[in-house]
Amino acid sequence: MAARIVMFTQSGCLSCEMMRVFLEARQIPFEERNITVDLEARRAMTEQYDSCETPTLVLFLGASEEVIVGFDPDRLDHLLRGAPSSDAVNES
Repeated sequence: MAARIVMFTQSGCLSCEMMRVFLEARQIPFEERNITVDLEARRAMTEQYDSCETPTLVLFLGASEEVIVGFDPDRLDHLLRGAPSSDAVNES
């Protein structure tokens, strides 16, 4: 199973736009939640993921979660390289 990504953004955030372009250029699917208009998303980002900065990415990697605060493409690449691909073959 591939990693699922949720990206918390806000209107007018240049780093959010850079992360969006980064993900789209690599054809990495993600769910975007704009904290400017979605108060539940704002609450989740600040309380559940302990972040007060956008973009905040939450990677759901199997049973674990990784949170990336800010535009950090190197860390994202590193985490995704270790994530199982949807094309991975399970050996028995």
